[in-house]
Amino acid sequence: MKTDCFSILDLMLHTASRVEETARLVDQDEAARFLDEVISAKRIYVVGAGRSGLVAKAFAMRLMHLGFESYVVGETITPAFTGGDLLAAFSGSGETKSVVETCEIAHDLGGRIALVTATPESSIGRIADTVVTLGENHLRRPDVPHDFEVRQLTGQYRSASATATTPAETIFETAALVFADAIVAALMEVRHCTLDEIKGRWANVQ
Repeated sequence: MKTDCFSILDLMLHTASRVEETARLVDQDEAARFLDEVISAKRIYVVGAGRSGLVAKAFAMRLMHLGFESYVVGETITPAFTGGDLLAAFSGSGETKSVVETCEIAHDLGGRIALVTATPESSIGRIADTVVTLGENHLRRPDVPHDFEVRQLTGQYRSASATATTPAETIFETAALVFADAIVAALMEVRHCTLDEIKGRWANVQ
């Protein structure tokens, strides 16, 4: 049955153009500092909630493929965080309670915090050592809770991106995934990783 809707191709191209617009506005100094934080860290931990959490997990997996010691906060095998470790946080609002609390703990433990966000002036942004700004946060309406968990429970989930013609558009999460993959590509160059090395770390029992 044919459904009347926007052209899927047009929606894909629209989303791609929005991500490109976001990418062109990324501060290259911020991106370079994020890269330096990853390279100099003893271990890299990642944290995020919802779709941002999935981006964080994908980033941790890619880092492992490159030979970094990376962990996802909240997993059962994640070891204790210590000074010298880096916490890479992905949060469009920078206010999600669980992510804020994790960052505060990491900060108190003497670790480094690198935040990827749409809201650099957020609670996490104020304590982060490095902040990469992707797009602009539009979760500023007083009737929309900033806390991800509250939005999920009350059915008020909105992406930290502008509303456009695309239903449920999530430019921040998509741009964050592209940014994370760009960091991985840069790390491959810095560490002179070969495809054979990376393939040797791909999961073979799952």
